[in-house]
Amino acid sequence: MMIKEAYKYSEITGKVIGCAMKVHSALGNGFQEVIYQRALEIEMTDQGLSFSREHEMPIYYKQQQIGTRRVDFLVEGVVSVELKAIAILEDVHLAQAINYLEAYDLEVGLLINFGAKSLQHKRLVNKKFNQQNQRPNH
Repeated sequence: MMIKEAYKYSEITGKVIGCAMKVHSALGNGFQEVIYQRALEIEMTDQGLSFSREHEMPIYYKQQQIGTRRVDFLVEGVVSVELKAIAILEDVHLAQAINYLEAYDLEVGLLINFGAKSLQHKRLVNKKFNQQNQRPNH
């Protein structure tokens, strides 16, 4: 069984989703994305997660950096978190979030939508993630 591999960083993603649930149950839906972003920042800090907000990430094409884009949160240096505050999460938003993961060469990400009646979250895995491309971190 490859449960560990299939759910890499599940402890981190679980904590982030838990934080998002607390924020959503306190605020409900109907606010702008930035409101949820600020609330999530407070909640994740309380939970002892390390992260950077509006983290500027390099975008790669054929292992060459071609630009940058800001990700809402980069948690523990390994999980990207994209926030939305929209009524309906559509496939295009999912595709976009997966594209970002691939462009950043990160393995795991979360797409969280605060705009619906109940919190929506999708765990994203970059199937094109390549260990060899990893920038050294040890």
